[in-house]
Amino acid sequence: MSDATTTDLYEVTMALSYLHEGMTQPATFSCFVRALPPERGFLIAAGAETVLDFLAGFTVGHEDVEVFAEALQRPTRDLAPLLGMRFTGEVRAVPEGRVVLAGEPLLEITAPLPQAQLVESFVLNHLTHQTAIASKCIRCVLAARGRPVVDFSLRRTHGTAAALQVARLGAMTGFAGTSNVAAAHAEDLPAVGTMAHSYIEAFEDEEAAFTAFALCHPGPVTFLVDTYDTESGVAAAARVLNGLGRGDGSAIRLDSGDLAELAVRARSILNNAGLPQVRIIASGGLDECSVHDLVRAGAPIDVYAVGTRVGVSADAPSLDSAYKLVAYDGRPVMKLSSAKMTAPGRKQVFRRPGCHDVIGLADEPLPAGSTPLLETLMRDGVRSAPRGRLPDARRRVVADVAELPATARYIRSPHAVRPRMSKRLSALTDRVRRRIEREVLAPFGSHN
Repeated sequence: MSDATTTDLYEVTMALSYLHEGMTQPATFSCFVRALPPERGFLIAAGAETVLDFLAGFTVGHEDVEVFAEALQRPTRDLAPLLGMRFTGEVRAVPEGRVVLAGEPLLEITAPLPQAQLVESFVLNHLTHQTAIASKCIRCVLAARGRPVVDFSLRRTHGTAAALQVARLGAMTGFAGTSNVAAAHAEDLPAVGTMAHSYIEAFEDEEAAFTAFALCHPGPVTFLVDTYDTESGVAAAARVLNGLGRGDGSAIRLDSGDLAELAVRARSILNNAGLPQVRIIASGGLDECSVHDLVRAGAPIDVYAVGTRVGVSADAPSLDSAYKLVAYDGRPVMKLSSAKMTAPGRKQVFRRPGCHDVIGLADEPLPAGSTPLLETLMRDGVRSAPRGRLPDARRRVVADVAELPATARYIRSPHAVRPRMSKRLSALTDRVRRRIEREVLAPFGSHN
């Protein structure tokens, strides 16, 4: 069984029906986010690399057909038309790391209709999840205002595969490291970590625990100081670091309580012990809002470790994303449903400096002073561009975020940047809508 079975059942039933009807002409599906979550002024595109890997290897094999047949409770022979299907289409996408706005295509697939339909669920899943997480991560980086942010999310993400993605997306948006060893190895990231409260509790007292830990691990160490009483824990850490001459590069970690006040007290204790170089790391349910508040309060915190709330994008765990048919066999199509109307045709996003975006048709001339966002990354089912590199995506994040209006970067109550529609796309939308009203709805007396 392959990833081809990672799809919703109705994708299988539709694809099979299309094949039965001989409907295999090229179809274009557009994937976009209808509206931003309340606390987002923009999004960061992510997930395209995973999608391209999936599509490049997409083939429906014998075991896949058997799984489809079992799900439909039909003989395997009935699903035989799907056997051997592979993805042979084109993918145009916004490269990972670029700022995107509501309504703008993250990705467009043009392929024979059954193929483009069957891959929908996988494509939408990864673009939605990874874009949501990347957009959460960049807000943490912005909130920290230059202070390092690290990923501590592994233990509570929605599965270990999601945790790998969180670590990668954190690094893409500017995180300084991850506690996830597998992710650090896979993506060549700095691995970071300290100790748990259980380690402290296993010893007779904190000082013994800190001493044993430092003797086991040469070089800089980080001590968790709030297992019992934070101030006494900091004092014990200071004694051990001074006694072993290990202050340079070392740190303490605060994981609970009033982090702003405790950081001030901890800084005072460390400074009075002659350890101004020892850093303070804060963790414990942090996200961009709490980091923002701590920075604004002037808390002497050097590193922010974010975990659960960022790893699951707690305030906006999903996006209002869609994967919609916009053209079939050269005919532009659209959906007219209330609040979910789509615009027809293959599209392009034209960006001018300052993220002044116009959503237009793919074949429109490039407006003066604009650059196109969507790039052709796959032709005939084969990558047509080199695999995206994490450093390149990181540079795109930095450049695009710097172009945003300051109000879009606010952590509290940001102002969402909104694109506009080109005249050609507006005109096409009106024509297609009138055609549907005339040819489809009029016979039934509806003009909705």
